Amino acid sequence: MIDTLIIGAGPAGLMAAEVLSAAGKSVVVADAMPTVARKFLMAGKSGLNLTKDEPLEVFLAQYDASPALEPILKSFDNRAVQDWAKQLGQDIFTGSSGRVFPKAMKASPLLRAWLRRLASANVEFRNRWRWIGWQADAFEFETPDGLQHISAKTCILALGGASWPKLGSNGAWAGLLAEKGVEISALKPANMGFDVAWSAHMEKHFGRAIKGVKLTAGDTQSRGEFVISKRGIEGGGIYAVSKAMRDGAVLTVDLLPDWTLAKTTTQIGKPQGKASLTNHLRKVLRLTPEKLALLMEFAHPLPKYPKQIAHVIKALEIKHTGPRPIDEAISTAGGVAFAGLTDGLEMKAIPNMFSVGEMLDWEAPTGGYLLTGCFATGRYAGHAALEKLGA
Repeated sequence: MIDTLIIGAGPAGLMAAEVLSAAGKSVVVADAMPTVARKFLMAGKSGLNLTKDEPLEVFLAQYDASPALEPILKSFDNRAVQDWAKQLGQDIFTGSSGRVFPKAMKASPLLRAWLRRLASANVEFRNRWRWIGWQADAFEFETPDGLQHISAKTCILALGGASWPKLGSNGAWAGLLAEKGVEISALKPANMGFDVAWSAHMEKHFGRAIKGVKLTAGDTQSRGEFVISKRGIEGGGIYAVSKAMRDGAVLTVDLLPDWTLAKTTTQIGKPQGKASLTNHLRKVLRLTPEKLALLMEFAHPLPKYPKQIAHVIKALEIKHTGPRPIDEAISTAGGVAFAGLTDGLEMKAIPNMFSVGEMLDWEAPTGGYLLTGCFATGRYAGHAALEKLGA
């Protein structure tokens, strides 16, 4: 019997493996995919955003979760993540937005260094091992060699949420745990795009970015950009307000966030001459074709008077038909409820079994918060498992 079985080889599972193996415990990491950390690698293709360099109180405020998550994040916070990456030999830098990246940008160099360190600590990996439940007291897996079983003194589940199922996280664990009496909050998409029923004239703008805008949904605001896609709207600016939108808040976009209402009104009120209204707005407001298209899509016909038009431009309501499916989301909300866990993330209904990472019922925006949350919960459960093992 091994000391700890970790199911799921993403950042949370690997961090738990690091803690336990460093203490000399026997650790096996099983994962359904052919290689480890598939979603981690995919997330790093356009630049691996490890964490956010900002005051801790600001950082913690970005998480929507039980208060139980706060001490976990404090135990391995945004500063600790940066130190950890440096210890793996990865030079890092902080962008103008405060986002922290490896200088290599990609995830693969960091992952290779991490796996070398785990291998040197005798962590064993079982790829293409899909967990399907229990057989007596052993964990049962479907593998290329048929059904296999592992007995372990402790187990840490790091199976991800239900987004990007092609990379391994499909949420199938929810049913298995619910049967054992574990409290599960419904899984929902997070950091996702939204469907929009575009009219035909928008087709030529598909794939174009709307830059330099302010998005507002409920009490949440975002300065950034988003993309007009064939199916709707997506991108960083949308993801930042997606929770409020998903929960029913109306989305409005300020197309000229650096202009006051008075300035916008004055500019619109300039002589129009023989120009059409859209050409007049393009000229006096310097609106891009994409911004003009959005304006005509959601506010046609425009009001008659300059101040009324300015109000629309400063708070254009974007009508959508709901979020994209959960399997297209960047992350998920919901999962294993903190009320059913001990302070060490052990499931009360299943002794000696822990849950970490995106499986837990917490939510955070993109920008390094998701990865830091996974690192922190994996590390925290690793230390809790050590205590159970009598380390």
